Amino acid sequence: MDTSQRPVWLVTGCSSGLGHALARQLLLDGYRVIVTAREPSSVSDLAELGDALVLALDVCDADQVEAAVAHAEAHFGRIDVLVNNAGIGYFAAVEESDPAQVRRLFEVNYFGLTRMIGAVLPGMRARRSGWLVNVTSIGGLCGFPAVGHYCASKFAVEGLSEALAQELAPLGIGVTLVEPSAFRTEWAVSATAVAEPMADYDATAGAAIRAYRDSPGKQAGDPVRAARAIIATLASPRPPLRLLLGNRAFDTAMAVFACQREEFAAWEDSSRGADYPQEAA
Repeated sequence: MDTSQRPVWLVTGCSSGLGHALARQLLLDGYRVIVTAREPSSVSDLAELGDALVLALDVCDADQVEAAVAHAEAHFGRIDVLVNNAGIGYFAAVEESDPAQVRRLFEVNYFGLTRMIGAVLPGMRARRSGWLVNVTSIGGLCGFPAVGHYCASKFAVEGLSEALAQELAPLGIGVTLVEPSAFRTEWAVSATAVAEPMADYDATAGAAIRAYRDSPGKQAGDPVRAARAIIATLASPRPPLRLLLGNRAFDTAMAVFACQREEFAAWEDSSRGADYPQEAA
C-alpha cells in the first residue's frame, strides 16, 4: 500500500500497557501512528520504529488536545482511527472514596475521552469516514468491589458509545468498545487507593485491593495479543460495537447477561404492569 494511503491511527496513553503495545504493533504493521503520552520521553522507543508522530498529550488539557489533533491532521492529512486508551484507576469502597479522586478519575476516563472525540469528529465528518475505539473494561459491563467509581466511569463511556454509534453511522463513522479483563500491565500499581480504609469493607473492597496490588506480572491477558486483536478487528469488513478481550472478560460478560435475562424474566409481570393499560381493540 502506498504510504499516503495507509490508515492513520491516533492512540492516547501510549507510555505503557495496552496503549504502548498497540502503538508498537501498528507501527510494525506499517500504519501511520500519532503516538501520544503526557511525557513524550516515555515513548522514545516508538519514535523511530516506523511512521510515527510523537506528541505530548494530556487528555485533561483542552488546549493541548486541540493542538495535538491539529498537528496530527496537518502532518498526516487526516485521522482515520482514534483510540481512546488513556485512563487511570482508583481503589476504594464507594462510601470511603475521596470525592477529589473520583472527580479526577472521571476527568481522565470520561471527560478526557469526550474531549478527544470532540476534537477529531469535525475532520471525520468532513471526510464521511473514520472510527472511534473507546477502551473501557469488563468493569464497564459489571461492577466489582473496590473499583465502583472506576466501573462507573467505564459504564458512562459504554452508554456514550452506544449513542455515538447510532448518531455517527449515517455519517460513515463507526464506534467500537474494547472491553478487556485483567492484562499484564502496570495499571494496578499506578492506580491510587483510599488513604484511610474503613474496617467494615476490609472483607470486600479491602480484599479486592490487596488482590489488585498483588496481580502485576500474574494477569492472564497479553497486551501484544490484545493489540493484534484490536488491529484485526478494525481491519474486518464490519467491526463490532463491542470487543471483549480475555477469557475472563468473555466468561464474565456471558454470565452477567445470563443473570440479567433470568432476573428480567422473573419480574416481567411487574415490568410490563407499569404502563397504562392498553385500550381494548
